[in-house]
Amino acid sequence: MSRSTDPDLQALQGIWEQTALEDSGVLNPVDAHSAPGAITTIAGDRFEVTTVNGDVLLAGRFFLDSTTTPKSITWIDSVGEDAGKQLPASYRLEKDEFVFIAADEHMPRPTEFSTGPGQTMRTFVRRLSA
Repeated sequence: MSRSTDPDLQALQGIWEQTALEDSGVLNPVDAHSAPGAITTIAGDRFEVTTVNGDVLLAGRFFLDSTTTPKSITWIDSVGEDAGKQLPASYRLEKDEFVFIAADEHMPRPTEFSTGPGQTMRTFVRRLSA
């Protein structure tokens, strides 16, 4: 299956709002890549996280493979401290909820949806409009 025809890629398209964050085992810590009400927009293989005022917090691209167990996604930020790094992640996508757990570059791809050192898990719900 080519990446562009993966049904999960199509299902991810649109606008998402982060509802939860876990970083290295800590729930909802202070986070430079999101803000209250921040919106993540996915278009094609690109993503952008913006504040309610439209300021860009994070942007980049990704590729995914829904045939792995758990499903895998790799994030490549284009701005910020992780710019250019390939961050291995696993994800779940169920209707209007999207959860991913990512590890720092060169760490193994996470296989459980619970964070340890160097891992971040974000939970999103679909927004019908910004």
